[in-house]
Amino acid sequence: MQPRFETSTEKKLVGERIEMCFSDNRTFELWRSFMSRRREIQKGTCSDLYSVEVYDKQFFDVFNPERKFEKWAAIEVTEFDKVPDGMETMILPRGLYAIFLHKGPASAGANTYEQIFRVWLPNSDWMLDDRPHFALMGEKYKKEDPSSEEDIWIPIKPKTVRNSVEKMPISE
Repeated sequence: MQPRFETSTEKKLVGERIEMCFSDNRTFELWRSFMSRRREIQKGTCSDLYSVEVYDKQFFDVFNPERKFEKWAAIEVTEFDKVPDGMETMILPRGLYAIFLHKGPASAGANTYEQIFRVWLPNSDWMLDDRPHFALMGEKYKKEDPSSEEDIWIPIKPKTVRNSVEKMPISE
């Protein structure tokens, strides 16, 4: 499993969020609510969907499935001038990401995440950066279809300063 690397631009998102933990996964509830209202959002940049997780700095130090984090269902917009009632705004900051392609049903995503966090990341020259993680679900995303595809964006930074110049991807 090898990622591609990309420095993302800042993105403006509008959507819904909830607090949850892995042991009480409320992702379905969040997306059911958001999808029923997403057409209310004006000035969307495209039809891609963002599933965003915001973790505190120590979240991955010692994994605890009861630890809370923030989960968003959102779309990218050009402006925040007309946000539907009950929805919120978020700015995804610019930054470097390792991007992994998940192929297969959404329910099998846990296997991809396990490979990222238990195999790839510990054996790489990278560490997590303190920015939101997200999955980008574009036109090839088909929920539980075996041919479904989505990109998983993991915020990274070099493990050492010395490696930062050598490992910094060029693409923007």
